[in-house]
Amino acid sequence: MAHQNTIRLTMAQALVRYLCNQFTEIDGERVRLFAGVFGIFGHGNVTCLSEALEQVQDQLPTWRGQNEQSMALAGVGYAKAMRRRQLMIATSSVGPGATNMVTAAGVAHANRLPILLLAGDTYVNRLPDPVLQQVEHFGDPTVTVNDSFKCVSRYWDRITHPAQIISSLPQALATMLDPADCGPAFIGLPQDTQELAYDYPVEFFEERIWVIPRPRPSLDQIAAAAVLLKTAKKPLIISGGGVRYSGAEEAMARFAQSRGIPFAETIAGKGAVCHDHPAYVGALGIEGTDAAKDLAEEADVVIAIGTRLQDFTTGSWTTFAQDAKFIAINAARFDANKHRALGVVGDALECIEELDVAMGDWKVDPALMLRAQGLYADWNRMIDECQTPTNAAIPSYSQVIAVVNRAAKPNDTIITAAGGLPGEIVKNWRVKQPNTFDCEFGFSCMGYEISAGWGHAMAKGSDGTPIVMVGDGTYMMMNSDIYSSVLSGHKMIVIVCDNGGFAVINRLQTGKGVPGFNNLLKDSRIVNPDNPRHVDFVKHAEAMGAYAKHCDSLNDLEAALDWAQSTDRTTVLTITSDAYAWTPGGADWYVGVPEVSDRDAVRAARADQEEFRSKQRVGV
Repeated sequence: MAHQNTIRLTMAQALVRYLCNQFTEIDGERVRLFAGVFGIFGHGNVTCLSEALEQVQDQLPTWRGQNEQSMALAGVGYAKAMRRRQLMIATSSVGPGATNMVTAAGVAHANRLPILLLAGDTYVNRLPDPVLQQVEHFGDPTVTVNDSFKCVSRYWDRITHPAQIISSLPQALATMLDPADCGPAFIGLPQDTQELAYDYPVEFFEERIWVIPRPRPSLDQIAAAAVLLKTAKKPLIISGGGVRYSGAEEAMARFAQSRGIPFAETIAGKGAVCHDHPAYVGALGIEGTDAAKDLAEEADVVIAIGTRLQDFTTGSWTTFAQDAKFIAINAARFDANKHRALGVVGDALECIEELDVAMGDWKVDPALMLRAQGLYADWNRMIDECQTPTNAAIPSYSQVIAVVNRAAKPNDTIITAAGGLPGEIVKNWRVKQPNTFDCEFGFSCMGYEISAGWGHAMAKGSDGTPIVMVGDGTYMMMNSDIYSSVLSGHKMIVIVCDNGGFAVINRLQTGKGVPGFNNLLKDSRIVNPDNPRHVDFVKHAEAMGAYAKHCDSLNDLEAALDWAQSTDRTTVLTITSDAYAWTPGGADWYVGVPEVSDRDAVRAARADQEEFRSKQRVGV
């Protein structure tokens, strides 16, 4: 038997060496697959994993986080900015440090975004049990808190022997780069396994260039889709995030325009094209345009490309006609077979190009596109009216967004995720350059915004500035990566819209008949509800090293944005915004409303919900 060359390394050293030797290609340039590591060290990863990471800072730079959840969210934001072509790693200690990353894993899982999570774990040999930060399970000693990652990971493993990384790491990477199965990979690293040495085959550390696969669709599925689409009189394309990750934006828009099919976007898909594309009708759904909603209600064939058809896109499945037919183009079989759709499983770009060939010279009656353009023009006129300043003492979200939108450079990226801003930004933001829009609404995680801004700033480099828009409630939940960005020199601009609490949930609460309660500061159990104490966000941001300024008016905001573009570090601007003024339009939403109640307003809301639910399209 031939002798195999080996090298003796600890498991932690071998893991790091392997990760350093993984590469990919972006626009023809060979780059490292992992751009860096976000780390907070504790006893579960500082003695072994940090020993290995410290030696490779020129190949795999480690960035110090302030909070495990936020640093992992920065990694998710980085992957989204890079359109899943380059990844980050996040590492924590055991116990609470590890579980802090569970939420970030949920964000990555829901949004089909890759990140490698490495968390310390308790001892395999159990000799020192119970150890610091260990949660004991009386009936199953194999369970640790890291098992909580199983429901929010696409790939999960715990390394109990040093040799296991030889098979585990390639599978983790393949999962994260698989368009059909993309998401977070979690690997638990028990402390006594990290320290163990093993004779690893030198071949394991050879450089590898990973190519993201583009699975081609079945010819039978393409043929069936073409037959169905040719029957359409009023088709509509829904362009999802998968179009952006596939790099299929131009192909999708070209197919739509050449065939005369209007197209709408999902929230994840927004930003594939500029807002004034002639076939574009805006986002679809609860946070979308009336133009897209009207066309969806009339559509006889819907082509859903790269979308999982979330309820905020489908209006909880009330937006479409009961007899509408769906063609679902998706890399994931699970998504391609939802809601009685004719599934076409494959890469978005490959599927669009093959469907285009199969369609021959077929086109829709030009009247459909003319109607779509008219509806979208009506919508834009309404948005113009909403954005026009009035004599009101406090500006609306729409008016604030308009000022920020005008000030943003074409290559600046707008980022938001939770609260009232996603709906307002999706409706009001006019994209000037493709792939400059990030609204995390798969998990809608409060706190994603500023952390993702840090990740986007790393990804963008000198190609524009991330502009983060948050409400006061979201800012209070997670803001420490303002400090991270100042320390690391990755600039972003943060706009804090202070409307005195959780305004959009107050809107939902009161809209379903419940009196305002525990959402706005003035409706909470506080010392002085008539004059709530508001946070001085300027002083807070300045304490973290950022530049900051409060804006008393829209004119102040415009001038401050011009100043913020010229600063050399993260800059925070604050403005008071109206908690009750919202942009109209969009679809309705299925939410739970009490079946019985003493309140007349709740009973009326329940009746409205029952009528709404009667319109739902039934499917799985």
